[in-house]
Amino acid sequence: MKLYDYFRSSAAFRVRIALNLKGLQYDYVTKALLKNEHRAADYLALNPQGLIPTLEVDGTVISQSLAIVEYLDEVQPQPHLLPADPLARAQVRSMALAIACDIHPLNNLRVLNYLRRDLGQNDAGVNTWYRHWVAEGFRGLELQAAKHSAAGRYCFGDSLSLADVCLVPQMYNARRFKCDLTPFPKLTAISTHLETLPAFDAARPEAQPDAR
Repeated sequence: MKLYDYFRSSAAFRVRIALNLKGLQYDYVTKALLKNEHRAADYLALNPQGLIPTLEVDGTVISQSLAIVEYLDEVQPQPHLLPADPLARAQVRSMALAIACDIHPLNNLRVLNYLRRDLGQNDAGVNTWYRHWVAEGFRGLELQAAKHSAAGRYCFGDSLSLADVCLVPQMYNARRFKCDLTPFPKLTAISTHLETLPAFDAARPEAQPDAR
């Protein structure tokens, strides 16, 4: 397997966590977002969306981080990232999608660049935007975690899930942008625990070969 990655991409961060949890080996191919390498013709031929990450498996390409993680969960079932029970599986997906579809798309690099370049926002304005949407998304997620987490170690029940894979990268970015996390003690406690696990620790942006 070949993962087209960038160390600060939170979507790629999710995939690295999943690959590590599954114990799967892969080649890391850097596509530097700040150099627009993800917009080069050769990469667009691979992934027409021009986004990171992309996973290449025996010449077949998968884009979108959650699609990649669910593929990995199907080909390497242990540890399961989605519960067997259909209702529980839907609840885990709901928590994961709250991050991947509601929070992250509003705050990824191309949106922040658009705010600066095309809408004339300065750093203070961009940071205010970022923190607002993190807080909006975390508010509901905190309540979901309070309801579904068994002991405050995982987002759902008492084992790892897709929701945990999504939470840690988003919490990493929230700290990077100095978001106020005091209203979200459950999410903070869960992320703190998850970050001690080897698979999560090894997926940290600072631990990647293109980190700078």
